[in-house]
Amino acid sequence: MKERSLTIPKIGLIAGTRVALGVGIGFLISDRLNKHKRKAVGWALFGVGVLTTVPIMAGILGKGPLAHRRIGLAA
Repeated sequence: MKERSLTIPKIGLIAGTRVALGVGIGFLISDRLNKHKRKAVGWALFGVGVLTTVPIMAGILGKGPLAHRRIGLAA
């Protein structure tokens, strides 16, 4: 098993995406708002949760724009 170190801001970012995803799903299955508003808010939050999770997880797993890579310059 590989060990990964995470900073507090990264943990907060991951938690925020999970919250957006969960609240979006909650709006989609609830009956609190009228149907059109509920669907718009639910899908927007769900989409934000999904779309922000992918690059964050790629960065944590060592692939993608958030990964720390050394770039060698040709002389």
